[in-house]
Amino acid sequence: MDLSLSDEQAALRELARDFVDREVVPHVRDWDIAEQVDRSIVGKLGDVGFLGLTVPEEYGGSGGDHLAYCLMMEEIGRGDSAIRGIVSVSLGLVGKTILSFGTEEQKREWLPRLCSGSSLSCFGLTEPDTGSDAGNLATKAVRDGSDWVLSGSKMFITNGTWADLALVFARTGEPGPRGVTAFLVPTDSAGFEHREIKGKLGLRGQSTGELILDGVRVPDTARLGDEGQGFKIAMAALDKGRMSVAAGCVGLARCALEAATKYAGERQQFGRPIAGFQLVQQMLADMAVGTDAARLLVWRVADLIDRGLPFRTEASMAKLHASENAVSAANLAIQVYGGYGYLDEYPVAKILRDARVMTLYEGTSQVQKLLIGRALTGVNAFV
Repeated sequence: MDLSLSDEQAALRELARDFVDREVVPHVRDWDIAEQVDRSIVGKLGDVGFLGLTVPEEYGGSGGDHLAYCLMMEEIGRGDSAIRGIVSVSLGLVGKTILSFGTEEQKREWLPRLCSGSSLSCFGLTEPDTGSDAGNLATKAVRDGSDWVLSGSKMFITNGTWADLALVFARTGEPGPRGVTAFLVPTDSAGFEHREIKGKLGLRGQSTGELILDGVRVPDTARLGDEGQGFKIAMAALDKGRMSVAAGCVGLARCALEAATKYAGERQQFGRPIAGFQLVQQMLADMAVGTDAARLLVWRVADLIDRGLPFRTEASMAKLHASENAVSAANLAIQVYGGYGYLDEYPVAKILRDARVMTLYEGTSQVQKLLIGRALTGVNAFV
């Protein structure tokens, strides 16, 4: 489904497809078993320009629009969602946020490093006791002269054990969202620690960590945006982040569909390929329709962003449908495979494990429904 892709967008998609088939697909199973992606992939992502997509060239980026970004995210999601998370967080949640809210000095200090892959970043919002209620953060930042001193912890942080820079949200004022401020914190700062989280159901190869800040001191020049603007900054980042997650989910669902279709054409039962049975075709058709619908929802968000129009509700719709469809497509793929689908030897079990978390992070499916409902009715069900 190409619709009206430009020559540049089509070429970018082919570049991403070739990169994934060469640098990601051959290693996916080994990374999953080892629970560790080869860190050299970060430099390779930077070399090919994927970590700088949509960032202007003057800041070390590779330019491009958000539809091109989604095309790239779909291909990487098709290959391995653990790799998609590296790009989605370091570029999507942190790099783009620095571009939108950072000072000129902050942009020139961090963006070239993040776009090249010489540095990696993480998004420090979620806490052990604070997930969906992001305005109720416990991590604190206290003024000390011209510095800030940060104390607290963050949980389930993608890139958390690899990152050189953490975008940390901390309470600097009154309770609630208005008392939150954002800070750019180098992870080699004194008092900054990280602990890796292992034993995950999916995304096993992805670096996921807990961050501990024990009196971490940063200058006021590390503050991103105005004091008290942190919650607004976090929500703006997540709006675009949901588009990125949704695009990756399209790739996941597509991978499930392609694997199931291939297997159905090869697997013989009752003297013929199971692709010839009506109920198998029904499952494949359901997967195809759901995946194409998800892609169109993602592309709509990208189009709205590129035209400078509001996109928050549309991003929630795309993230909700695409993540739930990825789980559904993976389930149906396992059904097509039968008992073999339950084995790690075949790809669809991993797809299901990776897809399941997509309905949880960057806003659960239930949170997306509340956001969509608020937009439809004007009534806030969060309070």
